[in-house]
Amino acid sequence: PPTFLLLGIPGLEKEQFWIAFPFCIMYAIALLGNILLLLIIKTESSLHEPMFLFLAMLAFTDLVITTSMLPKMLAIFWRGSRQIGFVPCLVQMFFIHYFSSVESGVLMAMALDRYFAICYPLRHSSILSTSVVAALGSLVLLRGLLLAIPACFLLHGKAFCQHHVISHTYCEHMAVVKLVCEDTTVNAHYGLFVAFVVIGFDIAVIVVSYTMILRVVVKLSSSGTQLKALNTCVSHVCVILAFYIPALFSFLTHRFGQSIPHHVHILVASLYLLVPPMLNPIIYGVRTKQLRDKIV
Repeated sequence: PPTFLLLGIPGLEKEQFWIAFPFCIMYAIALLGNILLLLIIKTESSLHEPMFLFLAMLAFTDLVITTSMLPKMLAIFWRGSRQIGFVPCLVQMFFIHYFSSVESGVLMAMALDRYFAICYPLRHSSILSTSVVAALGSLVLLRGLLLAIPACFLLHGKAFCQHHVISHTYCEHMAVVKLVCEDTTVNAHYGLFVAFVVIGFDIAVIVVSYTMILRVVVKLSSSGTQLKALNTCVSHVCVILAFYIPALFSFLTHRFGQSIPHHVHILVASLYLLVPPMLNPIIYGVRTKQLRDKIV
């Protein structure tokens, strides 16, 4: 089809105009916070350490995700500009799903960084050298690319029905798949495969890393040392929860939560791409002393 129509939040059409204001504020905070993080990490040579390099990757990823969906979403809410071309829709879907996968991979890499920093503090800098950090980042980017391209490719040659209305605020993969007239078993199974490969693998690595960290921390003799070690992980744990809780809720309700109102699912799916990018620079800016001092 030449174009699709994005409905926004079905059932809340009258409220969308006002819902756009907090969304716009969150987007502005996300832009300001993540750009500030990138500038500080780039200009301060003392911050060119694995944790802050991964944080810079996270900030860049958050900027791309929010910018891929918020401007169009605000146009729908405020101007009623619901039309989106087929190719721009696929491009938006690619960027959102690609960089969502990248964000999950970066969070996994940051968990590994905390593991080596606490469990092997004397060898941390040699294990996670700049070249290793660059290699990890490249692998995360490559994985996202290899997983996102087939999802778009599988949709490109499909026949769509007369009904071209997407009941969503952005071109989400399964929302577009539902408009296809042909058999979409492969598309649906591929979506599940990507979700389990990305979320399943990354969460498993994060859980194992923090299990090993807790085992080491418990064995420390001083309670002050234990608190100091755990304190270095608090920011990362908060960021992980802010990303994965709405992601898992959105993923599970989309496939198994038929009893949950559709507008609730759409709201959570939209906030899932907006709240973590807004919170990440705030959490790290407040909790990390080096960043807090530089920001002040």
